[in-house]
Amino acid sequence: MKGFLRVRDKPSVYEVARLAGVSTATVSRVLAGYERVLPRTRDKVLTAVTELGYVPSGAARDLAARRTGVLGLCFPDLDTEDGDAAYWYDEVIRGMERAARRSGYAVLIAASHHRDDSGLVLSIAGRCDGLVVLARTAPLAMIEHVATRIPVVLLATEEGGGRPDRAIDYLAVANETGAYQVTAHLTDGHGYAGICFIAGPPDSPDSARRLDGFRRATAGLPEAPVYHGDFTTAGGRRIAERIIAAGRVPRALVCANDQTAIGAMAALQHAGLSVPSDVAVTGFDGIRLGRHLRPSLTTVVQPMAALGDTAVTMLEDRIGGAAQPSQTRPSQTQPSRTQPSKTLHSKTQHSKTLPRRMVELPVQLELRGSCGCPQ
Repeated sequence: MKGFLRVRDKPSVYEVARLAGVSTATVSRVLAGYERVLPRTRDKVLTAVTELGYVPSGAARDLAARRTGVLGLCFPDLDTEDGDAAYWYDEVIRGMERAARRSGYAVLIAASHHRDDSGLVLSIAGRCDGLVVLARTAPLAMIEHVATRIPVVLLATEEGGGRPDRAIDYLAVANETGAYQVTAHLTDGHGYAGICFIAGPPDSPDSARRLDGFRRATAGLPEAPVYHGDFTTAGGRRIAERIIAAGRVPRALVCANDQTAIGAMAALQHAGLSVPSDVAVTGFDGIRLGRHLRPSLTTVVQPMAALGDTAVTMLEDRIGGAAQPSQTRPSQTQPSRTQPSKTLHSKTQHSKTLPRRMVELPVQLELRGSCGCPQ
């Protein structure tokens, strides 16, 4: 038993292979994210990884003792037919890269190719000093495991319990408030009745909170239909086509994000319906493309770049500041990063002394032509 405990202190890939009953090559394939691994085998490897506390290190050094000068970002790869899933990600990544560069960090970016990609998260964690993980990328148990070695910021994810002693922080925007504001504008500002909501995936925390805001704004009205899409233009178009084909065209469509709204507008216009004269449409996010539609898209603007910027700040709080080897630390005369909340602590505090934090960034309603307001 004592020997087993010593192994757990600094486990190797050989111990993982032995416990899982597979070869070291199979362990490497699972952690590298190869898809040609049987699900049962992948589960055995990841269970062994969690039990042993194994985190692969790109430099074969103890994660607790080293500084790589790298921050990681993991997110689910939305592989869509239109290739339009990157708008939101692009802005977040840009904000993160800018903030990281100012502090002397590089950013390692990886997209998962299947749901709950624990192997990807483990692989990236072994190469960086801190990690940002978007919702629906990996199970919370695996993220908590990684957070025993490096700090993690969960982006667009609700605080969902788990172990409070793990170095995990949560970062999101005011989803419920934004959805309430845009829906209330349609019902109170324009007097529309007959409104429906096109949500994102059922397991999306952002979509769930936006649906909460929609329902709060429509309380007291006849129950509004809710449809689930996938946050893509193609998904929005398919849902709108289904609504039109069923003959249940509402007076207004509240969409969980801009890309869904853009697809819905295309379907409505293709069916000969006018936006906003026949159907008003709103989105959420504030991607740049929405400004250039005709009519331009009424939306709730979330600070996408500031999400990436703030995630870096939160990681630095726990890591202890800028990357040590860097010579690119900005002078005091350069622009400072966005300070999202007074809950962010001084960088001099050690990761273990910081309580778990939940930071929510504000959003802003932007009225344009698609809801019936003047262009």
